[in-house]
Amino acid sequence: MAVVLKTRKEIELMREAGRISAMALKVAGEAVRPGVSTLEIDTIARKYIESQGAKPNFLGLYGFPATACISINNEVIHGIPSKDRILKEGDIVSIDLGAVKDGYHGDNAATFAVGQISDEAQRLIDTTRESLYVGLKQAVAGNRIGDISNAVQVYCEERGYGVVQDFVGHGVGKSLHEDPSVPNFGSPGRGARLLPGMTIAVEPMINQGTWQVNQLPDGWTIVTKDGKLSAHFEHTIAITNDGECMILTLPE
Repeated sequence: MAVVLKTRKEIELMREAGRISAMALKVAGEAVRPGVSTLEIDTIARKYIESQGAKPNFLGLYGFPATACISINNEVIHGIPSKDRILKEGDIVSIDLGAVKDGYHGDNAATFAVGQISDEAQRLIDTTRESLYVGLKQAVAGNRIGDISNAVQVYCEERGYGVVQDFVGHGVGKSLHEDPSVPNFGSPGRGARLLPGMTIAVEPMINQGTWQVNQLPDGWTIVTKDGKLSAHFEHTIAITNDGECMILTLPE
């Protein structure tokens, strides 16, 4: 495992890439409403990123055809935007995107309500968002990756949810995906030691039912095996000497 520690200057560059990523996610989320296509949302995000002198880092990555992964209801991650995918009242939609600027990447995700949603769907969204911050409390120098992983897992499983195990968070830097892997499950005290200068993406992917998933024939979209809802939240962070992590993907 080759974990790359970042200098203060590099973290500042990542913070700008993260700001652009966060603002793109914000404007994409503001476009979520009944009757909108996922392609329209993708276009809004791309225009914002490019207006900031940055590039969408998902576009073309491993062959992915869009700026954002936009996943609806039982879709966990990697949903492909399309003019034919129209959001409906009561849906929930996860948007995952990032930007690269001056050679450094940002990566973030959130799940949004489409109009009025069920109490069960809202509870899933709230729990997934809260589990991200529960995990980030463990993202301090001297701890290990497993401390983050276990905190997310325990928080969600205690509330009856399934924690996706086939996909995990990751290091971020000059590449969108770097070491180390950051699972949302595992044992405390295990995994890579968290060191100042580490930059990672923590991203709980939480299912209403089973943790198990399937891939659709499009080769990208991941769905829950039981057809129940899934939610996804993500921040890119830096490990610091200050006793708490620095969130790099914050909007203005």
